[in-house]
Amino acid sequence: MKISGSFLTIQEDPNKITKLNEVTDYMHFDVMDGKFTENPTLPFEKIIQNTIKVTNPKDIHLMVNDIKKYVDITSSINPDYITFHKEASKNILEDIKYIKDKNIKAGVAINPETDVNEIIDYLKDIDLVLVMSVHPGKGGQKFIDIEDKINKLTDYRNKNDLNYIVEVDGGINDQTINKVKNADLVVVGSFITNHEDFQKQVNKLKS
Repeated sequence: MKISGSFLTIQEDPNKITKLNEVTDYMHFDVMDGKFTENPTLPFEKIIQNTIKVTNPKDIHLMVNDIKKYVDITSSINPDYITFHKEASKNILEDIKYIKDKNIKAGVAINPETDVNEIIDYLKDIDLVLVMSVHPGKGGQKFIDIEDKINKLTDYRNKNDLNYIVEVDGGINDQTINKVKNADLVVVGSFITNHEDFQKQVNKLKS
């Protein structure tokens, strides 16, 4: 299991962003438009300024209604993955193609109440499934148990010889991580960034 560090709560502190980059496997960029979610993130141009030293693979999570607009904006930092929400998309295959045409891997995210069966038909076309274990929009929320979704997605992948990775986002700490042990990638923010010693917190997760 790898860790994607979310800097949602430290996005105005470039020193802490650099520090998080040093102890995680990926860097997770939350992009919220204030329409799909209640609150917006900082303007992406400012995020770029604060993350100029980020060297880890970039994992972008779009929580937006206008998917193509934000794919155009965020593709400027050469991310490894751009993930959009199934609940926001009017044409999932078209949005997947739009991302892949930019030579970026495409992911689809599902909210806690969305059934895995609603994206089964698209799993052969995507590189990542992001399972939300909180409702999208803000950090520090309580974890929602979505272990059954992770198991269904990994079982389906293995039985059908597919290659997507399963990522989990929301409420991850050294206790809840045991509920997502079959995931390939977990997004962790406040559990790491609310403490002085980032490496110590990562070690707790990996142990």
